[in-house]
Amino acid sequence: MKNIKLAIAYDGTNYSGWQRQNNARTVQYEIEKALKKILKKDITLHGSGRTDAGVHALGQVASFVEDFALPVDKIPLVVNNLLPKDIVIRSAEEMKMDFHARYCAKGKKYIYKIFNDSIRNPMYRNYSYFINGHIDLKKIIEASKYFIGEHDFRTFMASGSNIKNTIRTIYDINIYKKDKFIILEYEGNGFLYKMVRIITATLMDINFNRIGIENLNSIIKSKDRNKARHTAPAQGLYLARVYY
Repeated sequence: MKNIKLAIAYDGTNYSGWQRQNNARTVQYEIEKALKKILKKDITLHGSGRTDAGVHALGQVASFVEDFALPVDKIPLVVNNLLPKDIVIRSAEEMKMDFHARYCAKGKKYIYKIFNDSIRNPMYRNYSYFINGHIDLKKIIEASKYFIGEHDFRTFMASGSNIKNTIRTIYDINIYKKDKFIILEYEGNGFLYKMVRIITATLMDINFNRIGIENLNSIIKSKDRNKARHTAPAQGLYLARVYY
C-alpha cells in the first residue's frame, strides 16, 4: 500500500466546491474519476479542507491510500491528461502511512483579491471582488491587526458549520496594493467556515465607515454573527498553501 500526497491547483469557477456532492460537479469528484481510470480502482481523496463554490486553489493538498504499480512521479503527467483544463495535479509524493492531508495540516495561507477601480473589468469577474470606491490601505491595515493572534472567531463563522471549537490563531495578515488590486494574505493555524471572507467584508465595512475601528475589539469578543453580517464573494478567495 502507498500513501500519496497530491498538490493541486484549480480554478473553482465551474465547480460546486471541493467536496464530492450528489448531483453537483466538484473538484474532488473530477480527480477521483481520473485516478480511477488510471489506477483501475475506486479512490477516495482526503482533502486538507473544503473550498466553497467559486473559490480557487493554488495549493490545495489531498491524500489517498491504495496499492498500485504506477510510479508515483508519473501520476501528475497521466492524470492531468484526463482532468478538465481548470484542474491540475502539480505534484505527487509518497508519504509515510500516518500522513493525512487534513489531520496533519499545521496551518494554511489564504489570499483574497479585490479589484479596485472605477469601472469593473469583465476579465477579472471570476477571480476578484470588484469594489469601485476608495480603499484606504492604511486604515484597513490598522484594523487587520485586531484579528492577529488567538481569538474565538465565532463572530466570523457562517452558519452551516457544526464546528464546536471556534478558537483559531491568525499568525499574520499582509495587505498591499498591486496595480489595481488590493491583496489580503491570511496565515493561521486554521480557519472557520467562510471566516476569511467574513473578515475581509468586515475590513471593507470599516473602510467605508459602516463599522468603526473602535468597535472592532468588542465585535470580535461578542461571538455574535449579527455583528459581522457581510460575507465577501467567493471568487476573490484562493487557498494558497497548506503547511505541514
